[in-house]
Amino acid sequence: MVVFFFLVSMFSFAQDQEEVTFEVKLSKEKLGLNERLRVEFQMNKDGDNFAPPDFEDFNIVMGPAQQISSSWINGKRSFNKSYSYVLEPKKQGIIEIGQASIEIAGNTYKTVPKQVTVTAAVDNPNAPKTANDIAEENIHLVAEVSKGSPYLNEAVTVVYKLFVSPDIRVNNFRPLDNPKYNNFWSQDIPVKRYDPKNETYQGKNYRSVILKRVVLYPQKSGQLSIAPLTIELYVDVPTNKRDFFGSPVYRSATTNVSAGSRTLNVKALPIQGKPANFSGAVGDFDFSVSTSKTALNASESLQAKVEITGKGNLKLFQLPEPALPSSLEVYEPEYDEKVTTTLSGMEGKVANNYTIVPSFRGKYPIPSIEFSFFNPKTGSYETLSSNEITIDVLEGPEGNDVAVTNAQNSKVLVPTGKQFHFIKTTTNFSSTSTNFLFGSTKFYAYLFGPLVLIPLFILWRRKKEKDEQNVEGTRLKKVNKLARKYLSAAKKALGNKEEFYVALEKALHNYLKAKLKIETSDFSKDKINTLLLSKNVDEGSIEKFIQLLKNCEMARYSPFTQVQMNEDYNEASDVISKLDKQL
Repeated sequence: MVVFFFLVSMFSFAQDQEEVTFEVKLSKEKLGLNERLRVEFQMNKDGDNFAPPDFEDFNIVMGPAQQISSSWINGKRSFNKSYSYVLEPKKQGIIEIGQASIEIAGNTYKTVPKQVTVTAAVDNPNAPKTANDIAEENIHLVAEVSKGSPYLNEAVTVVYKLFVSPDIRVNNFRPLDNPKYNNFWSQDIPVKRYDPKNETYQGKNYRSVILKRVVLYPQKSGQLSIAPLTIELYVDVPTNKRDFFGSPVYRSATTNVSAGSRTLNVKALPIQGKPANFSGAVGDFDFSVSTSKTALNASESLQAKVEITGKGNLKLFQLPEPALPSSLEVYEPEYDEKVTTTLSGMEGKVANNYTIVPSFRGKYPIPSIEFSFFNPKTGSYETLSSNEITIDVLEGPEGNDVAVTNAQNSKVLVPTGKQFHFIKTTTNFSSTSTNFLFGSTKFYAYLFGPLVLIPLFILWRRKKEKDEQNVEGTRLKKVNKLARKYLSAAKKALGNKEEFYVALEKALHNYLKAKLKIETSDFSKDKINTLLLSKNVDEGSIEKFIQLLKNCEMARYSPFTQVQMNEDYNEASDVISKLDKQL
């Protein structure tokens, strides 16, 4: 057993002492302008931080493709790792391929530069196609868009579908560049499993699979572009060769496919017929106003619900507010949302729940209110009205000079009951006695009170001197207090985009000034990221904090809804709470 471990140790030591090699290999050193060059960087030990040369005189057709192989023959282990590229020359002449570098076991190794000669385009139509050429011709990524000319805030579905020839086997894939949905509200629809189907594309039979699905709501009109989705595929391509049993021999290849950029022509909502109370709702909706009860006693509460159900941009508009009599005490509404996003868009319901408490007896009307929306199916605006509801307060105090005015028909309703109180005809006098100060409780309180306050004054003075010595702590308390003040101001400004985001940005600035001790002039997102990372703050919290700052900047020139403002305010409270626990 001892001999065995000794031999293993000697073997490991010999492997560690093996000389490191890192070299470049070219498929050819002379090629035509219309030919391709395969460049492969090989090493015999695993490394990190691979840096390729600058292929400025070439177009990168594919790569980098990474391959790793390891074998054990006659007690000797061999290891090989490579990064390969397929290049197309941009010009003729002698072109140099610069040095590549990699770190192995703490040391940096570089390849030797090599030169290739590029001649004029060659006429070689009978040259056999490479595995990569075959893969490029038989694999396609397509972005299927449900509507090319939607209305503003109308749902558009984008489905990214991969078409692969039946002869090609896909081993794996990874996204290289996810599309950016600028000027869109977007919601991903997760693909839980990849189900291949047989389809026809451009007159040929393919197997197709859905890779990604997303629902978009355009936030401005005009020509809006959707950036392409690009993925890297690892495939096996059949060759013209056959094995011993007659089956085709496959070769591995790596290829990149892109869905291409798509442009939508977003139509603005019509001006003609636009209602004055239109708040941006686009879709097909139902509208209702209801109460939990219509008869109750004073000081009891009831719930009034303003609810919108249907299909459309439910998260992107404001709900109408009821015009309630001023004599009713009304609390801030609670927002209720039950919305699901499918391939056809958002559907479900949103509602505001108002808590109402009457103080006096009487009858109080909740006037009818209107909700307007644009229906893209009919291409016109529609307005729905709620029914008028009367709240009857049966028992409670009678409010003098209390009158409730119906905003629609200007009727004046006077609380029920007696209109005049009974006038008393008898008096109720009581005798009074004179109280002297000397010897009373007040006399001793005034006499000994200052003596009791002296120790309290001494304690207060010592604490004040201690706080004055702790200048930095005092400054942090003031700045933290200022941050809370601005966060409170942001909450009060909900509904006013400019005031809200100005107050929110000030709160975020002052919070970091307190925690990280930086001035506003040094306040950049890169520095925030660096400083928070140095304080061991998790990347998720940092990303959310910086995204809030970006939202504050975008709000200056982009439309933001009440829902977005509520989400940003809640996100700010959550992020500050998480940062407090980590800083």
